[in-house]
Amino acid sequence: MAWYPILVQPWRVEDLGTADYRTAWARQLALVEARQREEVADTLLLVEHPHVFTLGRRREAQQNVVAPGDVEVIEIERGGDVTYHGPGQLVAYPIVLLRDGERDLHKYLRNLEEGVIGTCVRFGIPGDREPGKTGVWTGPLERRKKLCSMGIACRKWVTFHGLALNVSTDLSYFRRINPCGFESSIMSSLVDQGAAATMSDVKRVLAEELGTTLQRHQPAA
Repeated sequence: MAWYPILVQPWRVEDLGTADYRTAWARQLALVEARQREEVADTLLLVEHPHVFTLGRRREAQQNVVAPGDVEVIEIERGGDVTYHGPGQLVAYPIVLLRDGERDLHKYLRNLEEGVIGTCVRFGIPGDREPGKTGVWTGPLERRKKLCSMGIACRKWVTFHGLALNVSTDLSYFRRINPCGFESSIMSSLVDQGAAATMSDVKRVLAEELGTTLQRHQPAA
């Protein structure tokens, strides 16, 4: 098997603030096409969404929408099941061209997880993995809680969609679905776990940690 050295690549971090889901989705798709043409650098989008549920490609996703009420449900092309996005949740969309030696989507997901784990640890929360399940979790075996959900897509080796880290999320919205097929009671947030975490601080730290695990860096201004 050929071995390829992985060089640290430049990327830019774009903070969208609060943006509705469809606006951020369109921004992702435009960046994916531009990245495929090598017209832009790799880009990390950071955003908070108003309340929305999104359905991934998993067949059971629609069945796991229990009682959405007045919250919009949007079907998208990422992997995974149904999840919730809303205020107090940091969503990160890495638009990254995977190069030779990086083209393993399972490894890419593990790198996303590692970036979130590093972020949690920096806020005093022992994030970790749950065997056989994507995302980042915390807590002892008898009281496992999920802090971060993930679902990605990839076109011509350019990634999009990504991860949703609960910072100070209103966890009651998860009761309207079976998030990622689980009972809603498993969901937690950094603040719920006792972290003194502000959204601005978590954005900065997550961008740093993902830059490390994905081997991307922001060039000096």
